[in-house]
Amino acid sequence: MVRRVKKTQTEILSELLKNSKQSDRELARKVGVSQPTVSRIRSRLEKEGYIKEYTVIPNFSKLGYKIMAFTFARSQPLDKKAAEETRKIFKDSMKNTPFQFVMLERGIGLGFDAVILSLHRDYSSYLEVLKWLRQFAFLELDKIGSFLINLDDEVHYQPFTFSRLAEDFAKQTEKGE
Repeated sequence: MVRRVKKTQTEILSELLKNSKQSDRELARKVGVSQPTVSRIRSRLEKEGYIKEYTVIPNFSKLGYKIMAFTFARSQPLDKKAAEETRKIFKDSMKNTPFQFVMLERGIGLGFDAVILSLHRDYSSYLEVLKWLRQFAFLELDKIGSFLINLDDEVHYQPFTFSRLAEDFAKQTEKGE
């Protein structure tokens, strides 16, 4: 059963999306409730899975990554058992790679059904990912495409952040959605 998130919970989530290192005392001041109320709500949100983890979004370029790659792939149709085996093979294989995968998910669009988001120190590292993908028989090798982002580019239109999402989340709360 999906439970609707209440206004105060949404406000706390919105503030945490902007800055997850805020203390409960700071959150209480911003949201206008007591610190124990924030602590109780935060614990409930964590327990119920609304908050999966706390993290930072670093400047990947300063960490030495030059490329962010969205790699799209199409796999052969798999029954449930084969899909589970494939997932295990992929997961095991990922443990032994030097690649920095941020996300690997199934989906649909542009003629693809999988997407990998990865970070690379150089173009040859990205090419190694493509080579690595070719070992999987369930992937249609002629159905792999990529979108590469130069992290050192001087022009960035909207860098990766959750701040905009937090603003939208807060607006929905104000509207009572």
